Amino acid sequence: MPVTRDIVATYRGPGRVVRRLLAAGQREDRALAILMAGCVVTFVAQWPRLARQAHMTGEELHMLMGSSLLALVMILPLILYSLSLVAHGISKVFGGNGTAYGARLALFWAVLAASPVLLLWGLVGGFIGEGPALNLTGAIWLALFAWFWIGGQRAVMQEGAAPA
Repeated sequence: MPVTRDIVATYRGPGRVVRRLLAAGQREDRALAILMAGCVVTFVAQWPRLARQAHMTGEELHMLMGSSLLALVMILPLILYSLSLVAHGISKVFGGNGTAYGARLALFWAVLAASPVLLLWGLVGGFIGEGPALNLTGAIWLALFAWFWIGGQRAVMQEGAAPA
């Protein structure tokens, strides 16, 4: 299934999509591609907000974008890999049957699947700026990201368990 259809399907049931991705087999290249796509979309989502910030404050746009690129495309993947390892450890403590790969896939997929709302957040930040609209859009993104990650992690924790 194409990635865009999987993203839309995630809004209906994140666990089903993660189970389907897990059923395709353990492929670290796929997990890394999903993570990097999510990080790049997150970086692109910052552009309107950074352009507004540069215009309003007189800061150099290239410097703002360079630091954002470093943070979101180079450092964030390392943080997310570490966070997925912690999530895997916590799921093991609570009796989960999943693998570390499954925990990575659930987190990375949540980042990518919630990215369309993050693009909207960037547009709101660029065109409207600080305020209730930006906060509401950010809260919606955070809620969707949490729902996708928790739903995916629950599917991973049930991986290998006897069918109910």
